[in-house]
Amino acid sequence: MIRPAISYPHVTVGADGVARIDDTRYKVAHLAGEHYHYGWTAEELLRQHPDLRPEEIYGALTYFYDHYQEMVDQLVKNGESDSSPPLTANLTREELLQRRNAGAP
Repeated sequence: MIRPAISYPHVTVGADGVARIDDTRYKVAHLAGEHYHYGWTAEELLRQHPDLRPEEIYGALTYFYDHYQEMVDQLVKNGESDSSPPLTANLTREELLQRRNAGAP
């Protein structure tokens, strides 16, 4: 079965296969790494990157989750992984706040 090409608003995949946010310097992998490793929500990503718009952040996160395993594998392969436990989305809000207050990634 041939899958139709999927278009992601605000995400451009270059000839090199790298997904970027519109015409910015941001790679989707950069924001995906912050979301994956630090548990940053879309709102926190916006706070950390005030030059991006909400629709760009949500577009990047949509791309990340549509390509989840491939992107996580690439983050680990490129050494962009750190010693923090993977996918902090499984932690409760209280656990995330404790980690943030303790200065843990």
